[in-house]
Amino acid sequence: MRYQRLLVPALALILLTVPAISARAQGEEVPRGPTFAARALQALIDGIQFGVIIAITSVGLSLIFGTIHLINFAHGEFVTIGATFAFFLNVSAAGPGWHLVPAALAAVVFGALLGGAVDRGIWRPLRARGTGLINMFIVTIGLSLVLRHVVLVLYGTRPASYAQYDIQSTIDLGPAGITPRDLTVTLLAVLVLLGVAALLQRTRIGTAVRAVSANRDLAEASGIDVQRVVLFVWMLAGGLAALGGVFFGLVEIVSWDMGFKLLLLMFAGVILGGLGSAYGAMVGSLVIGVVAQMSTLWFPVDLQYAWALIVLILVLLVRPQGILGRAERVG
Repeated sequence: MRYQRLLVPALALILLTVPAISARAQGEEVPRGPTFAARALQALIDGIQFGVIIAITSVGLSLIFGTIHLINFAHGEFVTIGATFAFFLNVSAAGPGWHLVPAALAAVVFGALLGGAVDRGIWRPLRARGTGLINMFIVTIGLSLVLRHVVLVLYGTRPASYAQYDIQSTIDLGPAGITPRDLTVTLLAVLVLLGVAALLQRTRIGTAVRAVSANRDLAEASGIDVQRVVLFVWMLAGGLAALGGVFFGLVEIVSWDMGFKLLLLMFAGVILGGLGSAYGAMVGSLVIGVVAQMSTLWFPVDLQYAWALIVLILVLLVRPQGILGRAERVG
């Protein structure tokens, strides 16, 4: 009986090795997996794509903190709402069945209107009453739970994909590859980030946003309508979050808790780049995305977010204000 137990593994080993031995004897090449350099290049490409998507969603989060010093824990739900609203217009049987492009544009508009409505309906009255930041932060947690479960009821628990650009062939980039969908998403995300940078640097409303972020009281004394600037920031944040949600749902999958899963990485990108700095959020998010994907070369995929956060901790130990943040005196 003992010999019979040993015979089965031995026969299996022989059956696995004979084809390889015969292939070498006949001069045929045995297929090999990609080299480490090829896998590293592929991880870098995936990391840049992931990083720019995180950057789109985190810029608004950083601008909100810069203008009113509020940590918006419900920002991840804006990402989910943008993705699921586009899904409703694109795929759902109850929707109009639009193509993904107009559905995505409508989702951005809806996200901007939602951001403006939240500011006018919740945050402006709380600010007028002098509500403390800690209390407002707790309100953002409650708002996050409400919005997440509303999406759960309306959308359901089953992940799904958009109707277009689902299955595509890969474009070879040397040893690595990328699909036309992912390449388009990456380029569009970069263009959007450049557009946000141009908006902040070259427009009057952008100058006003930077002035309020730098010194709210001085900006108000200079004649800037702070409430209008804050409303604009909330609408911009909502629109960018919705667009990031569509992009993330396009390259990954649409689910009811996708924004909550991405929220930790958004916070990591904002803190790593420097609290309140839109450009810092872009740089920090790109670093987080690349580190998360590159870590899969050595560690399990389940730990990729953890290693991104470890890098965040290490950088903050050396530079507490973040990559592009400014050191400030306390007291």
